[in-house]
Amino acid sequence: MLGGLVGALGVACTDSGYRGAARDLKIAAGEPGGPYLAFAERLAEQIREAQPLLRAEALTTQASVANIELLSASMLDPATGSSVRGADLALTHADAAEAAATGRPPFSFATQLRALGRIYENYLQVVVRADSPVHRVADLKGRNVSMGAPGSGASLLATRLAAVAELTDLRRRQLRLAEALTALERREVDALVWSGGVPTPAIAELDERVGVRLLPLDDVYPKLRAAHGPVYEQVSVPAGGYKSVRSLPTVGVANLVVCLPDLPDDIAAEVTTVLAERADRLVPQEALGAQFLDVRALIATAGIPLHPGAAAVYRELHG
Repeated sequence: MLGGLVGALGVACTDSGYRGAARDLKIAAGEPGGPYLAFAERLAEQIREAQPLLRAEALTTQASVANIELLSASMLDPATGSSVRGADLALTHADAAEAAATGRPPFSFATQLRALGRIYENYLQVVVRADSPVHRVADLKGRNVSMGAPGSGASLLATRLAAVAELTDLRRRQLRLAEALTALERREVDALVWSGGVPTPAIAELDERVGVRLLPLDDVYPKLRAAHGPVYEQVSVPAGGYKSVRSLPTVGVANLVVCLPDLPDDIAAEVTTVLAERADRLVPQEALGAQFLDVRALIATAGIPLHPGAAAVYRELHG
């Protein structure tokens, strides 16, 4: 599957440095309609503007887990005989990065990761129609629930949520966000699980059409924290994030920009400088106010070590 995805999305050389020479830079992002792709497209644009020799491009993917797999997926380019990689940079949930670094499910082996920065807070959103009889997570027992696309951070978090809430009899479907929203509108699923910024534009559009609610997660947060540690935080969905949603407690997880240790230091430094100095140009308009790119938190990378090139930039900027 990864081989086909690499071929479809394009590849990046694993052994080509930067050092003043033109170089492709692939950023594994996420689904259309979600904040990962919107952010990565802006990041790629700002990298190209800051350093035209870095031909940055955002890749449409299934998001967190698939993005990390793309970082380490490599193959032989028959045209050049060189080793190529699916992506140079990846956007990912901190929980997926931690699982990858330790070789825990859904990963089968440990992958060394390095972080360039923490970009924003992700909100776990369990979405139901406004007229749904479901009001708490426990009410989902025996119901149809979209658990996120395969390979996504939402899928990983939904699986963990179902486990700690003991929802053993869920009728699970794994749908991309657009498919899940259509299924919810048609009442083919009772809820969907999504993890992203607030508002997520595609969810906001459904809210405008039929009205949605988010389930409060204060009762399951302590169980997630006990099972998986401080990678999860208790946060509040901001009031007004969606038309029909008031402030309520949910689960937060940091989003990171990560790479492998062999990313050249100068490329890591260029990208980190963009993150640190062009934050105002990286925030999607629809996500203003949703905890994007707090420059004070860029180095809070949830246990994933900073890449040396990134650390050098932060030392220069902040001492």
